Amino acid sequence: MWADTLYALEQGHLLRLGVWAAVSIMGGTALLAWLTLRQVTAPLVRHFAMQTAAWGAVNAAIALWAWRGLTMRDFAGTQKLLSILWLNTGLDLGYAAVGLTLVIVGWHWERRMGAVGAGLGVVLQGLALALLDLRLILLIGPLR
Repeated sequence: MWADTLYALEQGHLLRLGVWAAVSIMGGTALLAWLTLRQVTAPLVRHFAMQTAAWGAVNAAIALWAWRGLTMRDFAGTQKLLSILWLNTGLDLGYAAVGLTLVIVGWHWERRMGAVGAGLGVVLQGLALALLDLRLILLIGPLR
């Protein structure tokens, strides 16, 4: 793979991460605003929205930081990128597992809907980030 092709793939990946971050921030904030304006008490939705907006802010910061450091990569740099992507994918799936644990524990422990909502938010973010990272890994493909 040529360095400029990989550079374009990384740019696309960071743009998709930025779009996901923006959607998460706007969606979470809109849900929180709706709950506040309607004066609705819905712990599941409130905690889901808080997780969604917070993860969106962190993802936006990561995308902006990574964009600043984006450069052409040689073979060793590509290997390093793939290693980071595989590590991130594992962490992303770990986040989803932690979120699922929150959902299960929250549901079985006196129906703590706040924990269930937060867990659902973490599961959504973890799986979405894993899919984004796996997409880039598959686009890079096997290195020769």
